[in-house]
Amino acid sequence: MATKEFEPQASADLPVDRKAVLGEALRRRILSMELAPGAVVDELALCDEFGLSRPPVRELMRQMAAEGYIDLEANRAARVSSMSYQSLRSFFLAAPLIYIATTQLAATHATPSEIAELKRIQELFREAIEEKDVEKRVLYNDEFHLQIGRMAHNAYLMPSLQRLLIDHARLGKIFYRHPTTVDMQEDLKLATQQHDEMISAIENHDPVLAADIVRAHLELSRRRMSEYAAPEGLEVALTY
Repeated sequence: MATKEFEPQASADLPVDRKAVLGEALRRRILSMELAPGAVVDELALCDEFGLSRPPVRELMRQMAAEGYIDLEANRAARVSSMSYQSLRSFFLAAPLIYIATTQLAATHATPSEIAELKRIQELFREAIEEKDVEKRVLYNDEFHLQIGRMAHNAYLMPSLQRLLIDHARLGKIFYRHPTTVDMQEDLKLATQQHDEMISAIENHDPVLAADIVRAHLELSRRRMSEYAAPEGLEVALTY
């Protein structure tokens, strides 16, 4: 069943874009692990649920495959993108490069209105931490880093960041799932503080400091995730 509180509500005065609603719901279901990696995406069930014919649903499947949410193969049902040994290895190797680059560029190019939006998302993330709401925490953390990517104003980095964030969200859902332990909650408080520090560095247009904070933030995530998921023998360098 979908997580209804996260799905957009249409105004009574505006027509509903059912395809957009489906896309948003499906992305959230994948990020929250409601649809597990490798799970079949039932096109007919989605058509019935969202009142759509098959052509727009198939078009959306192709779009989401290009974004990295879904795997498509000829003559086979669409599936949620997998989380294999190789994909995890690629995640741990690519994360420092992409997160540091986007945050440094954000510190160089961000506008006041973009920073204000980042602060708004951060407050929602903070509330989710305080309320120990795993679903919202995963989604607002994803939105926080995606907003930094937007602030970087770099069309080449954005697709890589978006693909990275899919697995970052899913890993976060696995390793910080409710109920949290005391040490997990402490890590989440530290992550919240590091988000605040990133905002400050971006607002002060200090890309060097921003990069240092991201390295510390990634090390916090890597340490927690590697207890469960980092491929054996994989050394993850954070010296970029």
